[in-house]
Amino acid sequence: MTPIEPVHSTGVLLSIAALAVLLLLVLIMKFRLHAFVSLVLVSLLTALAAGIPFADVVPEMMKGFGNTLASVALLVGFGAMIGRLLEVTGGAQVLADRLINKFGANRAPLALGVASLMFGFPIFFDAGLVVMLPIIFSVALRFGGSVLRYALPSAGAFAVMHAFVPPHPGPVAAGDLLGADIGLLLIVGLILAIPTWFFGSYLFGLWTGRRIYLPVPEMLGAETDKDGALIRTAVAPPEFWRVITILLLPLGLIFLNTGLSTLVTMGKIDGDATWVAFLRLIGQTPVALLITLLVAMFLLRRGRTPAELEKIMDRALAPICTVILVTGAGGMFGGILRASGIGTALAGSLENIGMPLIVAAFVIATALRVAQGSATVALTTTAGLIAPTVAATTGLSQLDLCFLVIAIASGSTVLSHFNDSGFWLVGRFLNMDEKTTLKTWTVMETLLGTIGFALAAIGWWLL
Repeated sequence: MTPIEPVHSTGVLLSIAALAVLLLLVLIMKFRLHAFVSLVLVSLLTALAAGIPFADVVPEMMKGFGNTLASVALLVGFGAMIGRLLEVTGGAQVLADRLINKFGANRAPLALGVASLMFGFPIFFDAGLVVMLPIIFSVALRFGGSVLRYALPSAGAFAVMHAFVPPHPGPVAAGDLLGADIGLLLIVGLILAIPTWFFGSYLFGLWTGRRIYLPVPEMLGAETDKDGALIRTAVAPPEFWRVITILLLPLGLIFLNTGLSTLVTMGKIDGDATWVAFLRLIGQTPVALLITLLVAMFLLRRGRTPAELEKIMDRALAPICTVILVTGAGGMFGGILRASGIGTALAGSLENIGMPLIVAAFVIATALRVAQGSATVALTTTAGLIAPTVAATTGLSQLDLCFLVIAIASGSTVLSHFNDSGFWLVGRFLNMDEKTTLKTWTVMETLLGTIGFALAAIGWWLL
């Protein structure tokens, strides 16, 4: 399909995007129209208002919907099955108990956040969150209080690692486009990610958990009694080594892909070599989670027939259908906004304002993020837009380039809303309505991006 040329000015496109978001708010919050229906309807109206040719409207809607489902459906499906197995067999509780014994009950959110930071090094945001959810819910059920107290520090950890730290694709691509040293970017990203997470996610999660009470949702299809306690069979829970193996296996497999991809980008190894291609294949997130699921079925099979295991996994899929469909519809809305040309037009206008380079990078990334939803698209597009300016600017050190990448990553993190699939993923998994998701997830993402940019700017001007 040939690219669609914008038919409206930047001002008109901005107005259309703003009205589309406003219409979504009215339909979902005031008229209580289901989010899935609202997103599809507004995507259609936005496409027509933006001047996308009639013949291209539905293909563009399906493109955004399909691309999002392609990246989310398998991850969420396999992740939910793994999570369900850990819940029913007591594996999640085994790990939760071990974490609490090490950190103490009062530091349970900190323990979950630290674990997520480690898991989030190679694992993408959505896959990591889905696998961690049963542990988060088990801890929340044990100690009580709002689930936000436990979930936000973990979700924020995955989000900041995904945005700031190689070998995740966004920072690797941006670093490559700007000529930053990937090894140094890894160090700088980690150094800035930890305080960003601590202030923007961990402390915010504790504060929000005291202000907003949110009960623990039904745990990916788990059966609970009238008091909300998880119903398990009489089979003894698995040993700790079985549980940690299941959690570390996707970590190791995915690292094969992300780590090797980084080495290929750096020119250290040949990306066309057969052994590299094979290891990257089994490290692709869907394949890694499929392998992990098969291993989990083997390690957690004790006392259960194959038919019982099938029933356990079947029950895991029903609750996530809404999550997948709404997330796909959010991707459809973002895809329509991208196809309208608003992001490109807006970035082109901002590029000519004459702000300091690091500020311009953050502002352009923020604008692209708000306009079209995808953090990765905002990150890589902004890096591509400012790359010529960076190349023409003398005196930039490798540290400067790393801070520039973090500033772009920060801009691509802020203001997650209706056109971001992550907004719907988190909101639906935690059983939040849209208003609560805006007050919690959106605010946390904005805090993470703002703090990350502030730290990068300080480094840019002082070092």
